[in-house]
Amino acid sequence: ELVQGAAARKAPAERFLSRFASAYTPIVVGAAALVAALPPIFVPGELFSVWLHRALVLLVISCPCALVISVPLGYFGGLGSAARRRILFKGADNLDTMLRVKTVVFDKTGTLTRGEFEVQKVEAAPGFEEKTILSLAAAAESVSPHPIAKAIRRAAESAATGVEAGAMLNEASERRGLGVSARVGSARVLVGKAELLRSEGVLLPERGGYAATEALVAINSIYAGRILVADRIRPEAREAIDGLVARGVRRIVMLTGDNEDVARAVASELGIVEVRAGLLPEGKAEAVAEIRKRTGAGEALAFVGDGMNDAPVLAGADLGIAMGGLGSDAAIEAADAVIMDDDLRRIPEAIGVASKTRRIVIQNIVFSLAVKTAFLVMGAAGLATMWEAVIADVGVALVAVLNSVRTAGSIRAFLSAGSRP
Repeated sequence: ELVQGAAARKAPAERFLSRFASAYTPIVVGAAALVAALPPIFVPGELFSVWLHRALVLLVISCPCALVISVPLGYFGGLGSAARRRILFKGADNLDTMLRVKTVVFDKTGTLTRGEFEVQKVEAAPGFEEKTILSLAAAAESVSPHPIAKAIRRAAESAATGVEAGAMLNEASERRGLGVSARVGSARVLVGKAELLRSEGVLLPERGGYAATEALVAINSIYAGRILVADRIRPEAREAIDGLVARGVRRIVMLTGDNEDVARAVASELGIVEVRAGLLPEGKAEAVAEIRKRTGAGEALAFVGDGMNDAPVLAGADLGIAMGGLGSDAAIEAADAVIMDDDLRRIPEAIGVASKTRRIVIQNIVFSLAVKTAFLVMGAAGLATMWEAVIADVGVALVAVLNSVRTAGSIRAFLSAGSRP
């Protein structure tokens, strides 16, 4: 349904041709009428039948079928070709936008990484036990669908802490982008970022750096320790980034809510130079808006994300690309394109599809206009018969249509595009 609906969102070239045809057709009909009527009236000896035949030849030649059929067909083939590569564009206009992308901004968790967190280590402050910290944190996090919360719950189950998720939970509230505040039994438990604990008056000691995400834990307003959680980088992420650079993307940025150490470690492994860490959801939107201001004229910015918090940024970017496998419904709905199998290598592939589609569309426009212009001159001079006129109309349209089918890769692929989206 989305593939079919995408045809309704026309690319700039399609919109121009629609406007062009609406003005072009009455002009051509009027010009043909003048060709038929004026010479016999003002030129002695000229026969009306001769000029009427020339006018009819001009009408046949000037029919804009080749343009108004082949150009939308080219974009439809491009959309189908992308869909078979597991990239769903929600409109032909997004194919054109893809070509202008020179800046790509990535969310980290769930996009450049798998979003499959695992507890690496539990560090307990003096007076607390690791098992207690993990069990209370797991109980508090039972209300949260966040990947880090799931990792903590899995670790507590594996460690056999004796606490079932939520069994001792009396009340809980999740602070967006910060963590969870809960009452587990008689204990007041905070799990999350340093900002959450400080906002509740918890004094935090100096903590050593660690290339992992930390979930700080406070029990009854006292710092109890931290749980270090690590994510795994997608194996194809580096190849995808190299592919984007090869396709002409000049600037790649990574945004994350994680700490600076984790962000730099991931960025270093992927070859990303520009990193912005410690961002809340609204901070991501502000960062993308600031980056967008520094893009060149005529260039576009693409944002790639997966979570519910990424939805506003996906909607605000020139081109929002969502991960369709693990991505949230909100992100998929807000995006302009969706990677259905979460393979980041699809993004440089999409640029290739968009480039091929645009190249074929331009070929059709230039070819159609050149041939028609030549035959129009011949027709006005009386050098083209109705047979040449038919060739200039139907023949050019057929050639342009067959050329458009190349955007789908092959005729068989084009014909099956509608049945296998």
